[in-house]
Amino acid sequence: MKNAHVIVEADGGSRGNPGPAGYGAVVFAADHVTVLAERRESVGVATNNVAEYRGLIAGLEAAAELGARTVEVRMDSKLVVEQMSGRWKIKHAAMIPLADRARRLVAGFERVSFDWIPRAENAYADRLANEAMDDAPLIDEVRAARAAGHSDSVGEYRVGASESARAAEASPPPWIDEPESAAASPQSAPPSVPDDLDLVPDPATDEGSTPNSGAARESVATSSPGWTGAVGRPTRMLLLRHGQTELSVQRRYSGRGNPPLTALGREQAARAAKMLAAKGGIAAVVSSPLGRARETAEAVAGALDVPVRVLDGLIETDFGDWEGLTFSEASQQDPELHSRWLGDTSVTPPGGESFDAVRERIEAVRRDLVAMYAEENVVVVSHVTPIKTLLQLALGVGPSLLYRLHLDLASLSIAEFYPDGGSSVRLVNDTSYLA
Repeated sequence: MKNAHVIVEADGGSRGNPGPAGYGAVVFAADHVTVLAERRESVGVATNNVAEYRGLIAGLEAAAELGARTVEVRMDSKLVVEQMSGRWKIKHAAMIPLADRARRLVAGFERVSFDWIPRAENAYADRLANEAMDDAPLIDEVRAARAAGHSDSVGEYRVGASESARAAEASPPPWIDEPESAAASPQSAPPSVPDDLDLVPDPATDEGSTPNSGAARESVATSSPGWTGAVGRPTRMLLLRHGQTELSVQRRYSGRGNPPLTALGREQAARAAKMLAAKGGIAAVVSSPLGRARETAEAVAGALDVPVRVLDGLIETDFGDWEGLTFSEASQQDPELHSRWLGDTSVTPPGGESFDAVRERIEAVRRDLVAMYAEENVVVVSHVTPIKTLLQLALGVGPSLLYRLHLDLASLSIAEFYPDGGSSVRLVNDTSYLA
């Protein structure tokens, strides 16, 4: 078989560690001369180790696409080589899902070996990684625009501008989430945003002391809760799920559809906006490009008088051929595939997108947000799967969270990401302001 054996060389780098990062991977034929494939990509703000793992994953994916049976992996990252060889334990939570993904790819080949090589022998992949880092202008562009006071630049728009036309929308798959907000019922008693969780917090408040009432409060806490050990000031993400649409009422898969908010959905968005405006201290609102999320984001941005930035990576999962179907209809249409999809995040709906793919783009969004809004509060308006994925990243847990966590319509969750790589979750599924 042609290209049955290939050599993968991969590298990753970060300018700042963490900082703007990228990876490169090259697949050689067995002669180690003929280049069969190249991969390179900027991954936003990340550590060297994350970028190295991303390079490995890209190289293995390229080898699989070429139909390789055996793969010789050569990298100058001692950590990745030793961990993938099983000689070193994986201690950092951020590495666990990347290593798991790489292992799933490895399992698809007959044999894979891992060898450490000096950096000088990894020049090809190193060049690709540096080119990828050179191709990442967004973060610097955003920082420069904000420093110059041009808040409407680089993809931002203000409520009422022509760019605010409604786009497509999505609601959660019913097996993941109950689409009706519990707060719509007067009998429900959801937990509320804690009184001491000011969005203009001070260090004493975040350490559990009595909140200060003065005006000289920090934009974000100076440290995490003491038991986490994270240091520095975090980027605090206020994760707001969009309001109700008819498809959420009907409990249908709606990954890339275009239903508008219902009257209740608009009311939910308005109530969330009022609550967030009262809290204050919010630097920006970012939104999925889908119409329901943008409509919700516009309500919040209008109340806060801040611009909305649309980030394509915050879009809901693409359910492919299951779009518009109920759970039962999708199960009847593709019983075996649908069953596997319910428990395996690597499984892709027909013509759609796997949850592993969603996680990859959400990881990139998280890195970019931490870089663009360092030490600030930012409202992230999105959908159930992206929000659950951000919470999953903050908690450092496996994919079971996607299947077990409940998020109501227009609910608020809060996750914090620290510059040293630490993270914490402050709140999950608050709907008290909707009652």
